[in-house]
Amino acid sequence: MRPEGTKMNETENGWHPDPRLWGVLELCSVRNGNIHRPRWFNFVAKKLYRRLLQLGGSALLPVCLGDDQHELGPDATIDPWLHNLWEKVLGPQPVPLDPPGVPWPSKFTLQFLQEAPRTCSEELRVARTDPQGPPSELQPVLAPMVTNRRVTGPSHFQDVRLIEFDVAGSGLSFAAGDVVLIQPENAASHIRQFCQVLGLEPDQHFTLQPQEPDVPCPKQLPQPCSVRCLVSQYLDITSVPRRSFFELLACLSPHEREREKLLEFSSAQGHEELHSYCTRPRRTILEVLCDFPHTAGAIPPDYLLDLIPPIRPRAFSVASSQLAHPSRLQILVAVVQYQTCLKEPRRGLCSSWLASLDPGQGPVRVPLWVQPGGLTFPQMPDIPVIMVGPGTGVAPFRAAIQERVARGQTENILFFGCRRRDQDFYWEAEWKELEKQGCLTLVTAFSREQEQKVYVQHRLRELGPLVWELLDRQGAHFYLAGNAKYMPADVSDALMSIIQEEGGLSGPDAAAYLARLQRTLRFQMETWA
Repeated sequence: MRPEGTKMNETENGWHPDPRLWGVLELCSVRNGNIHRPRWFNFVAKKLYRRLLQLGGSALLPVCLGDDQHELGPDATIDPWLHNLWEKVLGPQPVPLDPPGVPWPSKFTLQFLQEAPRTCSEELRVARTDPQGPPSELQPVLAPMVTNRRVTGPSHFQDVRLIEFDVAGSGLSFAAGDVVLIQPENAASHIRQFCQVLGLEPDQHFTLQPQEPDVPCPKQLPQPCSVRCLVSQYLDITSVPRRSFFELLACLSPHEREREKLLEFSSAQGHEELHSYCTRPRRTILEVLCDFPHTAGAIPPDYLLDLIPPIRPRAFSVASSQLAHPSRLQILVAVVQYQTCLKEPRRGLCSSWLASLDPGQGPVRVPLWVQPGGLTFPQMPDIPVIMVGPGTGVAPFRAAIQERVARGQTENILFFGCRRRDQDFYWEAEWKELEKQGCLTLVTAFSREQEQKVYVQHRLRELGPLVWELLDRQGAHFYLAGNAKYMPADVSDALMSIIQEEGGLSGPDAAAYLARLQRTLRFQMETWA
C-alpha cells in the first residue's frame, strides 16, 4: 500500500511498505472505507511477544500494537498502555521523573559566522552537480526540466502535470515499474515567514557542530551553510507536527500561557485536543509557530534540527521507457490541494513545487534519482499482460507498454478509467495509435459520462471470459495501480468473481487461486493513500 500526489504522484499523506513486501500483501486491504491491516502490521512486536512467551516469559500486560492509522494516532493506544505499565513496574514506590519544562540537550550547535564565507554552497544541490558513483539521495542527478504541461482540461477539478526531464548522460538507468525520487524545497513565501517569526537572518551563515562525538552531521547540509539553505531545502516546515514537537516546544517556551497550552497538547490527556487542533485540519509546523509567536521567537537556533524533521524525498512512478526514449524521463504528477476547516488550502509540498517550476522562463534543474519500484514485468515475449490503471495509476503502465512494444511484445491489455473523456483521458492519442498498430487492447471506463457510474471493475466483469482465458490458459500477469481508498478492493472482488464464475471454482478454491497468482508474482499491485 502506498506515504502527496502519490507515486503518480506524490507520497506525503499516505504510507508505503518496503517494495520487497508488495508481492505478499493481502489483497483486500481497504474495504468499505476501513483499512484492514496486512499481515506485516506490527510484525516485529508480535513476533518478539510470541518468542518471549515461548521462552517462558510471563506477560505483565497484553501486547500493545500502536496504530498510526488510528484517528488519534498511535498514542491513542500507547498512552494508556504505558500508564498501566508504569503502575505495574513501579508499584507503590515510583521513581521520580525529570522535572517538567526542562529541555533535553540539542544534538547540534549552530556556530554563526561573522562574515559570509568566500566559498559556500547556497543550495544543497550546488554541492552535488558532479556526483560520484550511482545517483542516490546523497548524490542526486540535477536533471534539467524540459516540459511542465497540464494534461487535465481547464474545467477539471484537479491539476495534473506531465513533467519531462532530460537525463542524457546522467548515469540514470531505469525500467518499467521503477520509481523516481525527487527532493523538493519550501516555497519562498514560507521561508520568509519562518525566518520572520523565529527572528532569523536568511543570509547569515553557520557551521554545524555535533554535541556528541558519535552523532554525525546531516550529510545533505553543506559546511558552512546559510539559514536560507537550511530552511528552504532541509527543514520540513510544512509537515504536520507530531506530539514530540509540542513537548519540546513547551520546554523552550518562556511565555506562561503559550507554554501551558503546549504542555496540554503534549500530554496524554490532551491528545484529542491536539487531534482537533493539528492532525485533523492538517495544520503545519509553520502555522503552529505563527500561533505561538512568543515561543517561536525564543527558540534557540541550536534546537532547529531537533524540533523540525528533514524534508523527505517524494516518490513518483516512472511514466516513460528508457528503452523507447533513452534521454527522457517522464512523470505524471497530480498537484495535491484540498480544503480543511482552515482558511488556507492544504497543498502538497513536492507537487506544488514542481507545478510552480517553468522551464520556459530559464533553466530549471531538479534533484532526482531512481530506485526499483514494486512492479516487475515479464520478459518473455509470449506472456500477456493485463493492466488496470485508473486515473494517474496508469503512469507505470505507460512505461511498461512503451517498453514491451519496443521489444515486440504486443499482448498488452489496459483497463483505464477516468471521469470524462475530454478532461482526464491521459495519453488518449498514444493509446489509439498503439491500438491501430495492434500493440494494445484498450478498455475504457468514463465514470461521469452517463447517469450510472461505470468504473474499471465493471469493465473487468463485462470481459470476464477474456480475462479468464488470458489468466488461466495463456499465463497472463495481472497488474493493478491507483488510489487505495476503494478501487483495489473493488477490482479484487471483480477478479475473484471472474475466477469463480468463469473458472467454476468455489469460494475457497478461488481464494487459493488468487493467492497463488500473488505468490508467483502473476498478480501485483501498487496502491497509495
